[in-house]
Amino acid sequence: MARLAQTLGLTDIQTEILANVRQFVDKQIIPNAQQLEHNDSYPQEIVDGMRDMGLFGLMIPEEYGGLGESLLTYALCVEELARGWMSVSGVINTHFIVAYMLRQHGTEEQKRRFLPRMATGEVRGAFSMSEPELGSDVAAIKTTAKRTADGDYSISGQKMWLTNGASSTLVAALVRTEEGQDKAHKNLTTFLVEKPAGFGEVLPGVTIPTKIDKMGYKGIDTTELIFDGYRASADDILGGFPGRGFAHMMDGVEVGRVNVSARACGVAQRAFELAVRYAQQRSTFGKPIAQHQAIAFSLAEMATKVEAAHLMMVNAARLKDSGDRNDVSAGMAKYLCSEYCAEVTQASFRIHGGYGYSKDFEVERLMREAPFLLIGEGTSEIQKQIISKGLLRDYREN
Repeated sequence: MARLAQTLGLTDIQTEILANVRQFVDKQIIPNAQQLEHNDSYPQEIVDGMRDMGLFGLMIPEEYGGLGESLLTYALCVEELARGWMSVSGVINTHFIVAYMLRQHGTEEQKRRFLPRMATGEVRGAFSMSEPELGSDVAAIKTTAKRTADGDYSISGQKMWLTNGASSTLVAALVRTEEGQDKAHKNLTTFLVEKPAGFGEVLPGVTIPTKIDKMGYKGIDTTELIFDGYRASADDILGGFPGRGFAHMMDGVEVGRVNVSARACGVAQRAFELAVRYAQQRSTFGKPIAQHQAIAFSLAEMATKVEAAHLMMVNAARLKDSGDRNDVSAGMAKYLCSEYCAEVTQASFRIHGGYGYSKDFEVERLMREAPFLLIGEGTSEIQKQIISKGLLRDYREN
């Protein structure tokens, strides 16, 4: 089926990369996604294929072994992957955020230590902000890193909702340190925790409990992370200085919101494709249901939302690539794309009728995946706060 949303102004390299990813999705992901999702199985063969394509190093600079591509290229690839199966896009989401944070804020030693191995997928990244008692209120983090007599840090606390928690081998964890200013968000520090993949006590003082059972977003491992006296050195602090973790994480989350927007676009695109196909196959009252005005109008509304979301996501990615501030545009994109994704998916579900409720049909899986995008990287309400603050900043009266 021809793709609806198109992106203008792409280079030949970008076009070739997207064509290869789209072919990979159509041949390797879509035919296998249903069974893997229903079994909650980790998609190892698909992950291996993404490594072979160089997707883990897509935005890592060439000097560190990556492809050196833009956020826009990455987001368009994520859109394609999510169209096949949202969990697959989640495999590289947190990896991409950690690699971006290292590229932007890491010391040269940290970049050379991690980025070449991240580019090949040998090292896989995850990042951790949330805790059992907090999500969006990042400044309320309770996990602490206390300085020891020998100059190291002892970290204790419980982190929550780590995507790729078990399969990752490098976690960027935001914790509270005694250094920094009095304001709550000024004494947060990002530590780089290199660990082996797996569950259980993977390092002395670091435990990855069992995988969290979720409504959707299956296959990928979402876990807790428990620190109990884990010893970290000052060299493990992202950027080398404590007290700067909040700014580092917010920069990472900002590009992460473009990523979530892209994932929402991909899921919405797939829901629309399935609805159009089914509406032309299913007949009632002597004609395909696509010829009934109610269904035709619903398809028109869905297509418009898919296109609008795609353009909003592309705009946010291009703004970030240009170096301009994009907190408002990223917030708008994440808000619009995730809400439209939920609406388009539900409309597709309705067009499928009773079959949409069957696990044999793909739209049932999309119905369980779309709600995650409403809360990942900040809820719609948080996006509205970001947008309104930005607007008041930009339109402040003198």
